[in-house]
Amino acid sequence: MAKQYFTLTGCNHYFGNDFMKKGMKVKLKKEPKNEYDAEAIMVKMKGIGKVGYVANSAYTVQGDTMSAGRLYDKIGKKAKAKIVYVIPGGAICKIIEETREACGGIPSPEIDEDVDEI
Repeated sequence: MAKQYFTLTGCNHYFGNDFMKKGMKVKLKKEPKNEYDAEAIMVKMKGIGKVGYVANSAYTVQGDTMSAGRLYDKIGKKAKAKIVYVIPGGAICKIIEETREACGGIPSPEIDEDVDEI
């Protein structure tokens, strides 16, 4: 699996991002019934809950990271990611594990943990 990076955005609508640190893990969950975006992917943290969404607009996607629309069909209903950079109002994250329905729900871990290249 190629490295998949995304921008975590919308944090200011929830708990902000002052507490976020490199290496923290987040969980992604598709929200196909989201009233604003059919490709919405919610981002949650253990013990906190919803912290934002995968960016899905040209105004919120940072650099060469993937938008929710580009990422949507590459992951199953849920995935896990790790924060690699904290940025104003959000973070840049890397997918580390995805659940693919085609594989019978068996997680497919990202083996290469090198985050120095984006």
